[in-house]
This record gives sequence, structure tokens and C-alpha cells, in this order.
Amino acid sequence: MMGCTRRLPLIAALLGIAFAAPVSAEEAYDPWPGLVQDILNNRPMNDGADVIAIEMPYRAEDAAIVPVTLRSKLSPADARRIRSITLVIDRNPAPMAAKFELGADANVSEISTRVRVNNYTDVHAVAELSDGQLYVAKTYVKASGGCSAPAGKNAEEAQNRLGQMRYRQFAREDAPASRIREAQIMIGHPNNSGLQMDQVTQLYIPAFFINQLKLTQDDSPVLSMEGGISISEDPNLRFTYVSNGAKRFRAEAKDTDGHVFRNEWDVEKPGT
Repeated sequence: MMGCTRRLPLIAALLGIAFAAPVSAEEAYDPWPGLVQDILNNRPMNDGADVIAIEMPYRAEDAAIVPVTLRSKLSPADARRIRSITLVIDRNPAPMAAKFELGADANVSEISTRVRVNNYTDVHAVAELSDGQLYVAKTYVKASGGCSAPAGKNAEEAQNRLGQMRYRQFAREDAPASRIREAQIMIGHPNNSGLQMDQVTQLYIPAFFINQLKLTQDDSPVLSMEGGISISEDPNLRFTYVSNGAKRFRAEAKDTDGHVFRNEWDVEKPGT
């Protein structure tokens, strides 16, 4: 009887394993090592806990417009700077969502945008520093169907707003002393992913999205973006940078159909 008693916990454990929900091959598969090879040329990765932060909601309210914020964690005493940040949504059909190049003198410390998320997934932010090293941080997001979700605007409305840009600035208490500015660029564009279906014809809408964006203060680079299908409809970038005293802020965007959109604003009088 004592032998049977001792074996009960073992039997219970084995039964627990037998009846546990099976893990699908897709859930067990980790695409990240392959993405490091394909997107980042298999370069070595360092822990980015003290370099780069990535913030996203754990469970997204709308998979087609999931907010993401990338923030530098480098100490002001650190002589290095972040040259670029690559945003990778591991399980999206086109995992590289965007690559941001940061102006050498703009001291961009934070970038926020909105992305589509197609499956429950890890999301990685890879920062390349001025020392040539890569540093990675990641988060996990529960969302699905974002890349195939219908557009928020009809085709005619989207066409009427194509390429329209708005520039906004936000007041900061520390701005007068540090020249730090917080700004936002919004571009009217459907950013079709190629996975969305026309509800009338039942045909897939061809991919059509902003794939390049360059922002400058006068002619000095602030921030540029190489974008993909994961950037949400009506691309929206909010970011911090340090003013060099320029009077004009300029934006130039290009899309996959070859359209070029340009605009500029008086730094002291931002707006449409």
C-alpha cells in the first residue's frame, strides 16, 4: 500500500503530461534566428537592456493600429549614440516593419508609431550603435489579423488624402533650456498591405505603401524611415529631437508607386 501511495504523484504527473494541450509546430517554432540571418546578416547580438526599450500593449485593442514606442536608454555620459533602430515583428508576413536612421546631430531619443500585427508574436527592436555593435530588446504582443484588416477609409477618401502631411509640435517644460523638441508627422496614405480584400470585388488590393520618409531641420537629417507593409494606414511618427536652431522643418516621403510627397513648415508656426 505504501508503494502505491508513493507512485500516485508520479502517475498524476504522467497523466498531466498526457492530457496537457498539445503545442502546435507553429507555436513551437521560433522564427527569430532565421530573421537575424535574413534581415541582420547573422550579426552578433548583445543584450540591449541598457540601450534600447520597446513598449507595446501586451494585448492590442486593434491589431491594425498597435502603438509602439522605441526609446533610447543610453546614459547621457555614454559617448556612443544610436545610429539606427530596426523594428521586427517576428510573425508578420513581412517581418521587418521599419528601419529608422537617426541623424548624427539630432539626438533622437524616442520614436513612436503604429503597426499592424498579424499573429501573437515577439517583437524585436535592434539598435546599431556608433561602435558598430548591435543591441536587441523584445516584447510580446497578443494580436491577430492586423495585416489583412479592412482599411479604415474607402478608396475615394484615401485617394483624396494621398500624400497630405501634417506637422505638430508639443510643448515641453525642459525645451527652452535643452532645445529638446517633441514633434509629430502624419501622412495621409492607405498603406495597403497586399493582404487586404476589396469587400465589393472580393479581390486582394495590391500592396501600396510609404517605403521612404526623410525628416530634416533645414538640411540637417533628423530621422529617416524605410517602411514596409506593417506600418499602419496613415503613417504617424512622433519623436523627440534636439533643435539646431533651424527655422524650417522639412519632410519628404516616397511610396511604392513612385509618388513623391514634400512639405515644409516654419518651426515656430507648425501646422498643416
